[in-house]
This record gives sequence, C-alpha cells and structure tokens, in this order.
Amino acid sequence: MDPEVKEDVIEDFTSPEFISTEESGPVTPFSSSETNEQWSQVVDKATAFLADLPDYLTDFFGQYKRPIVTAGLILGSVIAVKLTLAILSSINEIPLLSPTFELIGLGYSAWFIYRYLLRASNRKELSSDFNELKAQVLGQRNQNTPKL
Repeated sequence: MDPEVKEDVIEDFTSPEFISTEESGPVTPFSSSETNEQWSQVVDKATAFLADLPDYLTDFFGQYKRPIVTAGLILGSVIAVKLTLAILSSINEIPLLSPTFELIGLGYSAWFIYRYLLRASNRKELSSDFNELKAQVLGQRNQNTPKL
C-alpha cells in the first residue's frame, strides 16, 4: 500500500503559448508632484479629523453618557472583585494568617451575638440603628433629625 506520489508539474513560461506578441501601451512616467499632492490631501484630511476629534468625542459622550458610565461601573466592579479575590487567595496562602483570621471572625461573631441578639432590648437597639443607617443611605430623613 504505497501512497501515490504526485509529481509536481512545472510550467515553462518561456514557451511560445505564454509569450505575448501584442504591443503594450505607453509607459507613464513617475510623477513626484502627483504623489506629493496625494500625500498632502491625506495629511490635510487626517489633520482635520484630529482637530475635530474632541468635538466628536464630546458629542458621542454627551449622547451615550449613561450607557458608557454603566459599562465603566460594571467593568470596574468586575476588576475590583477579581483583584479582591486574588488578594484574599494570596493572603490565604500565608501559613498562619488564615487560621488567625478565622479565629478573629469567630470571636467577632460571638461578640455580636452576645451584644445584640441575646436580649430583646438589644435587638430593638440594633433594629433602630439599622433603620437609621438605611435612611441615611437611601436619603430619607428621620423625623427626629434636624433639617439643614
């Protein structure tokens, strides 16, 4: 089972069938003034575009301001989350730091439960603090706070 070997066919372009006997047209001489004009036109167009670029960008940003800001915030959030996860995973690789942070978290959780969740009066205090913080974040005014 020998594979078939194909021989490359080499064309002889010097054979009479490839040689044209027709007369060719006149050869146009190279004109440097025409190419200089073309280059100057290209440079003028590029200069005009770059001069108007701030106006184009201002109009574009003015028209699409909200989607651009939204896309930027989403992209920034994704980058921030990835960076935070990378930092946390690198901190987690340090031998004694991970168990130390776990102990700190358990200690804070125990303190929070003791301080706010065991008694009803403390739960009311936590609820009022939370509602006050929520009102500040959402921009609602508490009736007890003075107007500025």
